[in-house]
Amino acid sequence: MATAEQQRPRVLDLLVPAPSVKACCHTGGGVGAGPEAPVVALVGAPNTGKSTLFNALTGARVTMGNWPGTTVEVSRGLWKTTTAAATCTCDECTCDDAEQRLDTTLVDLPGAYSLDPHSPDEELTRQLLVGVPDDERPDLCVVACDASRLANSLYLVAQLRERRLPILVALTMVDVAAKRGIAVDPATLAQALGCPVVAIDPRRRAGLEALAAAVRDGLGGPEPAPRPVPSTTDQLELDDDRFGWIAGAVAAGTSAPAEHARTFSDTVDRWVTAPVLGPLIFLGVMWLVFQITTAVAAPLQDLLDGLFAGPVSDAATWLLGSLGLGGSWVEGLVVDGLIAGVGMLLTFVPLMTLMFVLLALLEDSGYLARAAVVTDRLMRAIGLPGRAFLPLIVGFGCNVPAISATRILPSARQRVLTALLVPFTSCTARLTVFVMLGSVFFGPYAGTAVFAMYVVSIHLVVLAGLVLRRTLWRTMGTDPLIIDLPAYQVPTLRLTASVTWVRLKGFLQTASGIIVATVCAVWLFQSIPTQPGQAFGEVPVAQSAYGVAAQAITPVFAPAGFAQWQTTSALVVGFVAKEAVVSAWAQTYALEEPSGADPGSLGERVRSDFEASSGGHPVPAALAFMVFLLAYTPCVATLAAQWREIGPKWTLFGVAMQLATAWLLAVAVFQVGRLFW
Repeated sequence: MATAEQQRPRVLDLLVPAPSVKACCHTGGGVGAGPEAPVVALVGAPNTGKSTLFNALTGARVTMGNWPGTTVEVSRGLWKTTTAAATCTCDECTCDDAEQRLDTTLVDLPGAYSLDPHSPDEELTRQLLVGVPDDERPDLCVVACDASRLANSLYLVAQLRERRLPILVALTMVDVAAKRGIAVDPATLAQALGCPVVAIDPRRRAGLEALAAAVRDGLGGPEPAPRPVPSTTDQLELDDDRFGWIAGAVAAGTSAPAEHARTFSDTVDRWVTAPVLGPLIFLGVMWLVFQITTAVAAPLQDLLDGLFAGPVSDAATWLLGSLGLGGSWVEGLVVDGLIAGVGMLLTFVPLMTLMFVLLALLEDSGYLARAAVVTDRLMRAIGLPGRAFLPLIVGFGCNVPAISATRILPSARQRVLTALLVPFTSCTARLTVFVMLGSVFFGPYAGTAVFAMYVVSIHLVVLAGLVLRRTLWRTMGTDPLIIDLPAYQVPTLRLTASVTWVRLKGFLQTASGIIVATVCAVWLFQSIPTQPGQAFGEVPVAQSAYGVAAQAITPVFAPAGFAQWQTTSALVVGFVAKEAVVSAWAQTYALEEPSGADPGSLGERVRSDFEASSGGHPVPAALAFMVFLLAYTPCVATLAAQWREIGPKWTLFGVAMQLATAWLLAVAVFQVGRLFW
């Protein structure tokens, strides 16, 4: 019978529900499963491979949870390992007597250089490790330490060793250290540190079995004695003692060349982080990414487009006809709604896959970390610290996690300002629309047109930041950029594929969730008649509730050159999700065609409408539309994230600012562009 103390949940168990696992094979160490499973926390500084290790151990079986009382998210997963066993005493046990399973709850805490917090996420790490009662702390802490820069990582180890907390050091970047002539002896280093040390390579999944064995030993081992420290409250004396301890441990456990040799990373960084050449290289790399993406993915998109518009639609029509539903509203919903809308969106899967692969390669190679250094000068110009670049970079993938990532900033003003600027970053949802319009209006220069939108996005972030700082936050100071640049490495196929799949799965989940709901809603409004004598589902789109509402707001966009209700209605749908702009077009044009008529391609219909609405200037009108799509109100999920992070007042202010900026820029682009095209 468990005591009341044992039944009380640990604070870490409140993050998210504990994994549901059958309790079986209790060993002498008292290790169970489910709510009784031990909690192992992964801690360490950014860029030490901590999150890569977490994904390798959990197999990306990750859930996210908010710490009670904060808005900081923490990753949590189930780590399954096996251990040798003698005799199992469980009733009706189905496990192999020679092997027992140890299910561990693995928690990936926010990156921290030390237990002295400078931001809300670092404060959370400190709170979970040393700010709770002893019985509520993690059962074991695995500290990720960069072997190529060991002294930088050991300050956190020194602080943790001063507490009565079981820790285990996981040495990462051992291959990088070897290339630099640094040899690390884990056994000698463990003796110097007073805790187990295991060398691993999470990128190639080497050493994970040794890590699992060390964790099992640590969970069942005796309570460690804390590292002796001077009895003083003077911080300088404490730091002197810690640095002396670190120097002794490094000297005992490692050997390095007498002189620091210039590495390959040092040579490359001389060019890619240069004040002038660095930004040019960054722009060149991103242009190449978009050029490759559009050129390679275009044939695959055409193939999928023909598949959904032809065989899939024909098969659905035949099947519904054989069931007696031909010509009914059900056929309209399935063929003209779901297949036309979602099918058109799914044609962008090759594009998104290729984009995610290229970005994963840049990230795994270590280049994206250099982008923070390159853009630090821009960040400081608008009053933001260099670390604000990280949420903005995340925003080019998706604005929602980027808003959450503003928590890493130490100042409330900096967090609000960054959260207001994130929607100006061009997320991958907008990319689907940009690629389609680029292919229709710019042909072989589609990649350059898409790249231009990202350049405009960067300028919008900077200019909006300058305006806001000079009007609302004129007294906000700046902080220097402090970042560890990881060594350049050859990307691994496993890690690249894993990161690509996680991001692509998120895109597909969006397509199967909110996009399906949006497509159904659009079809419903396109089926509602507005005039007497019309039947539901048999009304011309222009006379439906959808068309009439779109026509009411269309005149607002006449100065921007795209005052066509089919175009403006797609923008309204894009408020829900930017990917839905393409699906809304596909639905509208599919329903507009009379039965038996040749519908033509979606691109041809879009170009025809831009030609008509712009008075013969379709290219500047398309550019104006793309700029408006870039700058106007983000999707509802992003607004919900802003509402949670910065409150309703600043969220509504951001909506008004984005709509005004988008309309003014679109009008300016069209009015100037029509003079040249």
